Amino acid sequence: MLWLVVAVLAVRQMAVVLRQPPGERLTDLETWIGDNGVLHVTGSLYDTDRFTGTPFAGLVLKPLTRLAEQNLGVVWTFGSLLLVAALGVVAARALPAPVGRRTALLAAPVAISLLMLSLPVRNALHLGQTSILPVLLVLVGCFAVRGERASGVLVGIAAALQPTVLLFAVLFWLTGRRAAALTGGAAFAVCTALAWAAMPHDSWSYWVHHVAGAGLGDQADSLANQSLHGALLRSGLSGPLEITLFLVLAAAVVLVGLRRAVRYARDGQLLLAVAVTGCVAVAVSPTAWQHQLLWVLLAVVGRVGKRASDRLVWPAVVVLVLTLPGKMLLPNIEAMFPVRDNVLLIAALGAAVAAPFLPRTSPYWQHPVPTDYRAPVASRWSRVPLLPFWRRVTSRPNLLLELLLIRVVYSAYQHVRLAATAGRSTAEHHGRQIHSLEQWLHIDIEHWVNHAVVKVDWLRDFFDYYYSTFHFVVPLAILGVLYVRRPADYRWVRSSIGFATVLALVGFWLYPLAPPRLMPGLGFIDTVHGVQDFAKPDYGTLTGVTNQYAAMPSLHFGWSLWCGVVIVMLAPKLWMKALGVLHPLFTVSTIVATGNHWVLDAVGGALVVALGFGLTHVLCGPRRLRAPVERPEAKKDPDPLAPQTRVPESA
Repeated sequence: MLWLVVAVLAVRQMAVVLRQPPGERLTDLETWIGDNGVLHVTGSLYDTDRFTGTPFAGLVLKPLTRLAEQNLGVVWTFGSLLLVAALGVVAARALPAPVGRRTALLAAPVAISLLMLSLPVRNALHLGQTSILPVLLVLVGCFAVRGERASGVLVGIAAALQPTVLLFAVLFWLTGRRAAALTGGAAFAVCTALAWAAMPHDSWSYWVHHVAGAGLGDQADSLANQSLHGALLRSGLSGPLEITLFLVLAAAVVLVGLRRAVRYARDGQLLLAVAVTGCVAVAVSPTAWQHQLLWVLLAVVGRVGKRASDRLVWPAVVVLVLTLPGKMLLPNIEAMFPVRDNVLLIAALGAAVAAPFLPRTSPYWQHPVPTDYRAPVASRWSRVPLLPFWRRVTSRPNLLLELLLIRVVYSAYQHVRLAATAGRSTAEHHGRQIHSLEQWLHIDIEHWVNHAVVKVDWLRDFFDYYYSTFHFVVPLAILGVLYVRRPADYRWVRSSIGFATVLALVGFWLYPLAPPRLMPGLGFIDTVHGVQDFAKPDYGTLTGVTNQYAAMPSLHFGWSLWCGVVIVMLAPKLWMKALGVLHPLFTVSTIVATGNHWVLDAVGGALVVALGFGLTHVLCGPRRLRAPVERPEAKKDPDPLAPQTRVPESA
């Protein structure tokens, strides 16, 4: 099944590239070797900023200018995918021993799948870049060939394509592979000299005038440059101060990173040592474009954490950072922009100098502290079957991973909700259906409530504020309090709202519905967004971030009902429980009074919340555990009419 996933991903990646218009397909490759490409002209490769590779890379790519454009696109894309597959296989076989049979079987397809989904590979395929090749050459040189000289030659060729890869020759030297280090340096010098002899003017421009390509390509302060140099420029520094600070930080990263890489190599974790060295090369390079950051994904092999529950935190963070854009990982808050804009660089620096990877000699390497699970118990509703594979954890989940996953899931929810549209006519048709059904049920109170509230200014302002504020504040506050005070309850509470939200997305997709405020001819007043022009609707500032026809079910009411149920179940004080009951009552009044939902939308919200709690119960079982009753006389049958003594429930 995993290999089938790999095949599907490969076909999809080829289709995505080849289905693009010729002007948008393999844009960098077309710029280099197209009919008017850089490699066709007689002047310097670097007269423009379109070619950013080394002169040796230009020398290697020059023969490709003779191929037909259509054939070259197919061959280049298919060849790049083959390189990715080879890279995944080599990385899977380089995992530090001991490797279990299951890991050995699953490692290669999982590695190839992650590589194909990663931003660097997708970016390299879209642009037609050669950045996959240096990584593969280094891995083959370190793990697949015999003899130090062969390893050095491959690393030297990789460095001729991407100069900072020469740091691997330093790694060879520090780990005692002197012949490989010397051969790597010699191979790099030979390849560079060959390019210098064939293209002396280009070599002078690249190595001297542009200082190893530092001034080529896009602006160095653009978000695409995920190196220390780019981050310092984006922070507002420039001139000699920025250059000095960059050199000092780069020297510190090289010193610390290579020391860590040597330690891991001597510990038997050579793949991790290679990943750390690659991350160092990315961070200290003057320019590190997105397609050159594949080294960061290799750092997923490092083991961080003494507890079994923490083992997945580092791999999950690396995979999320390398597969999702920064806007999905962090909220659109100005204070978070420096982190969001440099998230790939932060991941590279974390792998290079900060992540506390465990050595193989650690007692926690093979046997981490086990996770504390609750013993399975019977359901209070005996007829409801419980699924046995979801075990309840009593400990608090990792905060970093929890925040990251909540943000990613919410961002995915926003994207799906925006995509779940079927047009204005369909949404209005469904709105008329709901309105007719409510009239038949005699619950069509929306118009009366809406106009009654509009006449009372303070009440209108209260409902408008409640609608736009408490929808997010209250659920987040509940989750935060439970995470700190009652972690065991936090897990099932978080799962229940997650299930309810996913079910609501299905409703948005299958039944787009116009809310009362967007129904022409019914006379509703939009108290939150203002008067609407139905000929050319402008739905206010929320138009760009939300789907206006995602009304059924109402998550405004659904989330508030979830809050009320959780508060009533878990709050220790009676007045807290009373507030929990009032919140969904205020919310249903708000969504009706502001014209944002029908009454039946609230019924739909209640339904998905009930299903969310039901699914959580089926998967996790009852919220509290009930200890078995101990009978003093095991041989004597208890009187079925006598009152049973029950051990107090554990939290």
